[in-house]
Amino acid sequence: MAGDDSIFLGASRKPDDSYQGPQELLLRYGNRHGLVTGATGTGKTVTLQILAEGFSNAGVPVFCADVKGDLSGISMMGEAKDFLTKRAQEIHLDPYEFQEFPVIFWDLFGEQGHPIRATVSEMGPLLLSRLMNLTEAQEGVMNIAFRIADEEGLLLLDMKDLQALLSNIAERAGEIGARYGNVTKQSVGAIQRSLLVLEQQGGNNFFGEPALNISDLMRTTRDGRGAINVLAADKLMMNPRLYATFLLWLMSELFEVLPEVGDPDKPKLVFFFDEAHLLFDDAPKALVDRVEQVVRLIRSKGVGVYFVTQNPLDVPETVLAQLGNRIQHALRAYTPREQKAVKTAADTFRPNPDFDCATAITQLGTGEALVSTLENKGVPSMVQRTLIRPPSSRLGPVTPQERQKIIGQSPVAGQYDRTVDRESAFEILQKRAAETQAAQEQTQGQGNGGSGWTLPDFGNAPAPSGRTRRAPAPRTSNRQTVTEAAIKSVVRSVGSSVGRALVRGILGSLTRRR
Repeated sequence: MAGDDSIFLGASRKPDDSYQGPQELLLRYGNRHGLVTGATGTGKTVTLQILAEGFSNAGVPVFCADVKGDLSGISMMGEAKDFLTKRAQEIHLDPYEFQEFPVIFWDLFGEQGHPIRATVSEMGPLLLSRLMNLTEAQEGVMNIAFRIADEEGLLLLDMKDLQALLSNIAERAGEIGARYGNVTKQSVGAIQRSLLVLEQQGGNNFFGEPALNISDLMRTTRDGRGAINVLAADKLMMNPRLYATFLLWLMSELFEVLPEVGDPDKPKLVFFFDEAHLLFDDAPKALVDRVEQVVRLIRSKGVGVYFVTQNPLDVPETVLAQLGNRIQHALRAYTPREQKAVKTAADTFRPNPDFDCATAITQLGTGEALVSTLENKGVPSMVQRTLIRPPSSRLGPVTPQERQKIIGQSPVAGQYDRTVDRESAFEILQKRAAETQAAQEQTQGQGNGGSGWTLPDFGNAPAPSGRTRRAPAPRTSNRQTVTEAAIKSVVRSVGSSVGRALVRGILGSLTRRR
């Protein structure tokens, strides 16, 4: 229904709830970022699904996380259902056609999709420190570790490389501390313990090679549709810090790798960040500043970032100000914080005289939203109460068999499945340690005539001049017999002086008889 330059989102309603007109997202403003918010069960996932479908049909690749598993159905043909066809009629979606979309499944754990990895060097000290929740002092040591790796040509690819480097730094703490500041073994030990926790949470699966090639996320099919990259995140959500850090790393990589394109006719890639609050919860200011910088500047790389979360208060104001396309599903207003969230959401929209925005937010039904997108010259449109269109793909998850079939037919099948372990910091530091040990042993051997060990020979030493050496007198053993040891143990345990005298008498008679 939408033209070649827009994505059809749904239809707005008049105050009497009758059809008013289509609501669309202009592709040329798709890289101006967006926000999809709403309480649980209000239709955020379906909105994400229809946005991904629209961008894909427009030839724009998409990356999104499948937190609950429902989004995987975008890879399968939709089916006609009464409530879907009814919604299509209400919004004048004619014809309502079903289709399947080109999907590439990814999984940090390599179970429900192709493995997706990054090297430790690519992650960098700031994100690693955030991932491991390090203190300021420990983060300083991490920065020193990366500096040493650069100076000494040590590749940091996987976790064992970083562990080996940290151990080496602890051994050289005095030398390194003189150049870069104090490096305590306590700080290094704390980082090592954090690495162990990260390893137990699946970090070993993420760090290593082959690392993800960003261009594999930006594929298009022969018929011109953009690939939809779906990250299996249901298991990943058990470690939300890893999830948030990974997605921030991915955004940062896109920002650093992609060339400047200005304002293209359509985005080069659209990135959906579901459960966005996880990125900002307890985040240090340096990290929030980094997110703001990436969101502000990545637009010129042709990348649109869409945050999906329950509450608009989950996103800092500095980031919220960068999000031009807004889709607000229903919010509840039972607590003071929820009432503040409703007011915040209402205040961010361009008012519509037909209804009160704050009141409407609390009265929206499932699949209904307040929509405001950027119009000509990038000006936000007047907010409209909108029925969101039904998806063309399947509602609900794929089966394990369907998933495996799609993985097997993927354009990146076999490319990331096997881990590559080339020479890096771990192997180089091991080799250095072995060479150092061999050199020390050789030096010690040369210092004592080539023998590693010497034994004293007092009995065969020559006698002083004029004297005859006597054979050494036999020494009596200082060791106690079993009987003596047992009786002395009894003596120590007897409290009275009479008892001790009695036992000593017995001991004396026994030793004389011997």
